[in-house]
Amino acid sequence: MTAVENGVSADLLGGVDWRKSRMSGAVGNCVEVATLESGEIAVRNSRFPSGPALIYTKAEMAAFLDGAKSGEFDYTVS
Repeated sequence: MTAVENGVSADLLGGVDWRKSRMSGAVGNCVEVATLESGEIAVRNSRFPSGPALIYTKAEMAAFLDGAKSGEFDYTVS
């Protein structure tokens, strides 16, 4: 597979297995992820499955998840 650009229509990523967290509700307000052949991770909004997909490397996703787990993105009131 050739390189995929950020913002590509998720419809153009045919043949990928989109999945969401088991903790997601039935309403459909979820983020879905798919692993691309290149090893990169595609992310899309489940309410707009043909909308844009954001593409991240495994290292970028790991850094984001580490930051989220450590509270780096927690909202605090000053």
